[in-house]
Amino acid sequence: MQYRTDPKTGNQLSALGLGCMRFPRGITGQVDLDKTETLIKSAVERGVNYFDTAYIYGGSESAMGQIFQRNPGLREKIYLATKLPIFLIKTAADFDRIFDIQLERLGTGYIDYYLIHSLTAPHNWERLCALGIEDWIARQKAAGRIRQLGFSYHGSRVDFERLLDMYPWEFTLIQYNYSDENYQAGKAGMQKAAAMGLPVFVMEPLLGGRLATGLPKKAAKLLAQAGPDKSHAAWALRWLWDQPEVTVVLSGMGAMAQLDDNIQTAETALPGCLTPEERAVYPQVVKIFHESYKIPCTGCNYCMPCPKRVNIAGAFSAYNASYAVDLFTGFAQYTTGMNISAGKDSSSARNCNSCGACEKKCPQNIPIPSQLRRVARRLEPAPMRWGVKINSRLHEVKVLDNLTKM
Repeated sequence: MQYRTDPKTGNQLSALGLGCMRFPRGITGQVDLDKTETLIKSAVERGVNYFDTAYIYGGSESAMGQIFQRNPGLREKIYLATKLPIFLIKTAADFDRIFDIQLERLGTGYIDYYLIHSLTAPHNWERLCALGIEDWIARQKAAGRIRQLGFSYHGSRVDFERLLDMYPWEFTLIQYNYSDENYQAGKAGMQKAAAMGLPVFVMEPLLGGRLATGLPKKAAKLLAQAGPDKSHAAWALRWLWDQPEVTVVLSGMGAMAQLDDNIQTAETALPGCLTPEERAVYPQVVKIFHESYKIPCTGCNYCMPCPKRVNIAGAFSAYNASYAVDLFTGFAQYTTGMNISAGKDSSSARNCNSCGACEKKCPQNIPIPSQLRRVARRLEPAPMRWGVKINSRLHEVKVLDNLTKM
């Protein structure tokens, strides 16, 4: 495993970190503890020592805590990060209330890297300061319950640079990948943070998996010609590790094959690892990618739950697939993912009533209701809706007919 130095502490951090939002889950949506334990133990045995979870990652913190309990000594082998959900902070008492829940879930007395979750603008930090967060942080650090304090970011580059100057941060976590080099904090923000002596951690290196398994055919062909021995994920990760300002890249590895591939890449992807020929391929891939992907959803599900049960990420994924692959694939993905045959009980994009609850929580700033209308127009045209209604009615008639014959 390749390790990079946290300049604030001297900690040797694995260049590959495990993002815990996408742990393996069962059919009920609960974290599959056995599969997750196997994944985490394998990662640690092979040198991964940075694990990133959050209060709102449905069951992730509790799963980590149970795995620590099953494996004495494991907690001390890793650097653990989790996050304070600022949208749940209404009063000063909420700081302790939420943090105590996190420590209990995780079964630990301290957090190595604690983040203010999704700090998107200076006014968010000013609101927390008015509630006394700076004094609260100082008390937690003095007690040894928080080792390093940072923030994760989903806003503009200008606001990111302003936030860097508002507190003596000890690290930051930004969204950064080759498909959106200048999006949000972007390369300029990353370089400023690094110049200030902060370790820079990266999330969404594969853009919710789309840079690994969702590339358009033309883009995939370009990568295959340039490096047939490299996976699409390896291309994305190597682009990041080529840059010395990047300390840790978080990957939401939910399967052993993903872990294997990413670890193999991490072992050799040092700063300056890309050749001039390889660097020249990325802009070509990005051009094709941006032409094919219409909605920049990463599938993080921060927008959920929807009060109308719309499967938002699923709808956007199908819509993008209808352009990146073909319309038939998009239709098939949509009808299955939205459970269209269920009629009024489906997760259809047409169920959206434009309440706007989702839009306020989207870290990509997607105008979700208007985009859902686009999805519905393309993937749920009138003939399709009529067909669903006819099929549903025929099914009802058949059921009633069978009952009368019993």
